[in-house]
Order: sequence, then structure tokens, then C-alpha cells
Amino acid sequence: MTTDTPPNATFKPNRSLADMDKDSVFHAMTSIADQQANGPVIMASGQGVRIKDHDGTEYIDGMAALWCVNVGYGREEIARAGYETLKNIGFFHTFTAMSNEPIIRLADRLLTVLRDEAGLDHMSRVFFGTSGSDANDTQVKLVRYYNNLRGKPEKKKIIARRGGYHGTTVAAGSLTGIPVYHKAFDIPMPGVLHVAPAHYYRDGLPGETEAAYVDRLIAEIRDVITREGADTIAAFIAEPVMGTGGVMVPPAGYFEQLQALLAAHDILFIADEVITGFGRLGSWFGSGFYGLKPDLLTFAKGVTSGYFPLSGVVVSDKIWAVLRDASPEVGLFAHGYTYSGHPVGGAIALANLDIIARENLVANAADVGPYFKAALKDRLADHPQVGDIRGQGLMIGIEYVADKITKQPLDPHNPASRRILAAAKDEGLIARAMPFGDVNSFSPPLTFSRGDADETVERFVRAVLRVLPL
Repeated sequence: MTTDTPPNATFKPNRSLADMDKDSVFHAMTSIADQQANGPVIMASGQGVRIKDHDGTEYIDGMAALWCVNVGYGREEIARAGYETLKNIGFFHTFTAMSNEPIIRLADRLLTVLRDEAGLDHMSRVFFGTSGSDANDTQVKLVRYYNNLRGKPEKKKIIARRGGYHGTTVAAGSLTGIPVYHKAFDIPMPGVLHVAPAHYYRDGLPGETEAAYVDRLIAEIRDVITREGADTIAAFIAEPVMGTGGVMVPPAGYFEQLQALLAAHDILFIADEVITGFGRLGSWFGSGFYGLKPDLLTFAKGVTSGYFPLSGVVVSDKIWAVLRDASPEVGLFAHGYTYSGHPVGGAIALANLDIIARENLVANAADVGPYFKAALKDRLADHPQVGDIRGQGLMIGIEYVADKITKQPLDPHNPASRRILAAAKDEGLIARAMPFGDVNSFSPPLTFSRGDADETVERFVRAVLRVLPL
């Protein structure tokens, strides 16, 4: 038996957790240099809207982790649901027509909620995955599969929006329209076309009305369709409210005109509801709130409140009919993941949905969200570097500018949002700095109360004034 030390390892007795992390963990969405220099913040426990790190410091989690812990932390009924399913079966797959009770009940319940709460009577089946990224990868494959089966093999391109976030896998990362997610990865892949986001505050021209701005956006998309040829474009993907791009709320009339244009050219509409689903906007789904009728819908995050990795794609009757009718000739639908339809995820999602319904958390988001936004505006709207405070429900963005008239950004090499993020952490508050524009965002758990909003505003205002003093 050899006792040789691996060449890249150094024996360090009595290492701290932070040192172990620095020596062992390859972090997602992290500057390697920062992690190696400063180490991690190690979270240890949470209850409600608050979370504690390993050193015992408590924070208000103004982001619900990553837009996802909708029912808040410390939910024992969710833990029990997971435990019982782990004890009874643990895992089995859904390949070759295998199934399990939790995932069957979850699919049925999701379709019921979509039909009853979002007016999506045309949605037909649910395909499960584990993350929003893999779900949007599934969307890319589905639109290709659908068009191949109906004899339109040239119809493969997908239009996405600059600033949109749809994941980080090769296909989903290509749909994402934020340059930092493409840098050094050789994406986007061919066949993805990016158009302007719908952000009237930042992109509206001087003197341009909101209606005229929408007309200009739609004209750009129409021009892309004309240039590329409608027979080559398969789908358009959009978040009802753009999240990571800076909490961009769509201008009035945008989605109505967009959907009419897509339908006229036989282009599928994919609604990415990874963030906006399950109550975030004060409505069960963004599609219901904005009157969308997607052909395909992506969900993740809030379906389990992040307590278990679970995502999915909901397909419409139109899509399902083509897949079903071609099946005898085509045979196996050769797509899926080992954990598609994981029974533990199904059980946890059902328990999570029970909490959202029983505690009226969607209505709470609809009540507390506007209160929170109004409180932020009351304290910060007159600040000379706070350009815009916007949002819908419990999804809010604060954008910084050098000048309110010109809307010129502050130092792009040292964004105010990143400095405010660090200051907020010192105040015991977790927010987020967006990678597309100088924007801080909030998306707290849907259990967020008016009292929580008041305390968050106080901490955040102190952080803003530390970085941008009057």
C-alpha cells in the first residue's frame, strides 16, 4: 500500500471548513481568484426569511437563495415528505414507461394549477428534469423534434433576447443573452438569434412613448423573421419578467403584439417561468398574469422552493398531438435524464405546493410586493444615482445611473450594485448584483411580511448611502 501524497495535495492538519472549501470545492458562478483569496461564506441554518452562516451571523435573505426558496427556510413538512419517500422507495426512473406515485400526482396537480390559476387550458403533458438549464435544453430539442416530425426540418432557429437568462448548459447558455455567460465558452451556438430586451426605462428613445417603443421592438423581431425566413425559425423564448437581466418588467402591449406576430409565422412561443412561476409575481404564473398562451413552458426553482432539484417542461396540446401521432412510426422518444421524474422531488414539490396554497402565499406576494417597492421608492427614488425602482410582486430591481436625465451608467468597471451588495452583507442583508446593467435585485421568500420589508428597506438604505453618499 502506498502512502505517497498526491502531487497537488498538501497535508494541512486542523484545517478549517473555509480552508477545506478553498482546497476542494469548484464553485458555480464564482470568481476563482476571489474564492481563493477570501474563502466562502458558509451557510448553516435558516428559518423563515432569515439564514445564519457558520459563524452565527444572521441575514435577511432578500433573494430567497437564488429566486427559489418561496416558502422560506426550515419547513419540517417538506423534510418529512422527502424522508417518507426516501424511506419507501428512494429512487426509481421514468424510462420505458416506468413511473412513481409522487411524480404522477405532481404532473396532474401542475396541469390543474396551470389550467385553473393561469388560464392555460391548452397545456397537455409535463416532462421532468432537475434544473432550469436542463429544462431549457429539453425545449431546444423539443422544438427541433416537433418540426422534424411535421416535415419542416429547416425550421430550427430560436430567437431569444439580450439580457434574458435561460441557463448555462451549451444550448440553454446559448439562449441566455448576457455576455459574461458566453465569455471563453465558445457560445452561443449557431442558430440562436438575439434581439433587444423589453426595457423601456433604459432603451426608450428621448420623447418616445411606451407604445412607440413596443412598436419598435416588434418591428425588430419582424425584420429578423423576414431576414432569416420564417421557415427557418422554430421558436421565441422569453421570461415574463426578465430576472437576471435586471428585473425588466414588460411594457404594456409587448407580449400581445409579440404573440400575434409569432402565431402569424408558425413560430412557437416558449415561456421561461423558472423564476416567475409559483407565486413570485403575486400570481401563480407569469403567463396568467400577462395573458400569455405559450406553446411550451419551463419551470423549476419555486416548484420545490429549492428543497430538491426539480424542473420541467409543459407541452401544449398542439405539440403533444404531433409527438403522439408520430410515435408508432418514430418509436422511442430518445431523450431524458436519469433523474427525470425523481419520486423524492415529486413528494417535496407536492408538500411545497400545499404550503403555497394553504398559506395564501401568492396573495401575500401580491400584497407585500407593492408595499416593499413603494417603501424603497419612498426612501430612494429622490437619490440622484438611483435611476429606477421597478418590479412586480416580490421581484424588484433597483438600477443606478450617473445622471437621471441621460441615464448614463456609473463606473462600468466598478458597478455600484456590487459595492452595495457588499455593504448590504455587512448590514445583515442578502441582495444580488445583476450581471446585465448596474442593478441590485430582491426576490425574498413569499412569506415575506410588511415588517420584514420595513427592516430590509432600513438595512438596504444604509448600504446604499455608504456607497453612494448624498
